[in-house]
Amino acid sequence: MKIYIDLSDEQDKIKLDFPAESLIEDCTKEALKEEEIEDDAEVSVMFVDNERIHELNKMHRDIDRETDVLSFPLGDENGFEVNCDNNAILLGDIVISLEKAAEQAEEYGHSLKREVAFLITHSLFHLLGYDHETPEEEKEMFQKQEKVLERLGITR
Repeated sequence: MKIYIDLSDEQDKIKLDFPAESLIEDCTKEALKEEEIEDDAEVSVMFVDNERIHELNKMHRDIDRETDVLSFPLGDENGFEVNCDNNAILLGDIVISLEKAAEQAEEYGHSLKREVAFLITHSLFHLLGYDHETPEEEKEMFQKQEKVLERLGITR
């Protein structure tokens, strides 16, 4: 399985001390394995600050506040589109506020890497069709996220 990553860092407030692209690739591979998907896949990840994610949250969800992560899935109940250039399924777009992630990492007492891995994994499961609108869905989604992070050795 090959993972194609389109990563852009659109903020200048937080500098990462780990290779983001490797983390995204690892999280994506493990999330796909959890779902028993063996296809090559493509995902877009954009790092922003709180101000920009606030704007995006207002624009796309009509919620007038910052958030930590936004997910924009490309797949639906009929499956995923495929990039004809590389035959990878197109998962969608993830937008993470690194500023918010740093705040949460400090609040929860773990590393920024762990927080970013959690947000990536959480968002990937949204891209794969999961939601947490009901307690049952939320429980299943969070169990899958924790399995992925445990397999990667990224724990609290």
